[in-house]
Amino acid sequence: MTQIALIRHGSTAWNKEKRSQGQTDNPLDQEGREQAVLLAARLADESWDAIYASDLERASETARIIGDRLGIQEIHLDPRLREMGGGQVEGTTEEERLAKWGADWSTLDLGRELADAGTVRGSAVLEDIVQQHPDGRVIVVSHGAVLRNTLRGLVPELDISVKLSNTSITRIAKNENVWQCELYNCSVHLDSSRES
Repeated sequence: MTQIALIRHGSTAWNKEKRSQGQTDNPLDQEGREQAVLLAARLADESWDAIYASDLERASETARIIGDRLGIQEIHLDPRLREMGGGQVEGTTEEERLAKWGADWSTLDLGRELADAGTVRGSAVLEDIVQQHPDGRVIVVSHGAVLRNTLRGLVPELDISVKLSNTSITRIAKNENVWQCELYNCSVHLDSSRES
């Protein structure tokens, strides 16, 4: 059985501005780095074999912070783990989209990557990771939309209606050709920082 912890990257300035990021290569903001440190401390309680990440900076930096804490220096960067391409929508807020394209903007072809394409490429990466790490424990740092679309394909019965939080953990495992989700969108590691 291969176990995988799917991680959404830490927060960015565009997350706070509610701008569509897509494949725009934005860095983490200070809060995003702090979230990654808290996540790394949580993951350090377990043993991990490898870390894979999107090659976009917000995900690769999150992965490096985790790797530094876990003593895993090699981060396997894979462009297939990038966020869904946003086409003309990238860099815009909902308000700007409404002003530019109207209330039905989400039904228009604005060059955005289709959900099924995200499902296909995300699933292919995870199947490759299973081949590389049979019976392994692997961390995968990626992005909210591509992870949810990947889960939609691998675990169709899973409710993915709740968007993934920054640095949330979703645990999946493949056992005898069946994927199961053991934990979805968990970010309890951030609770202690909110209280202080």
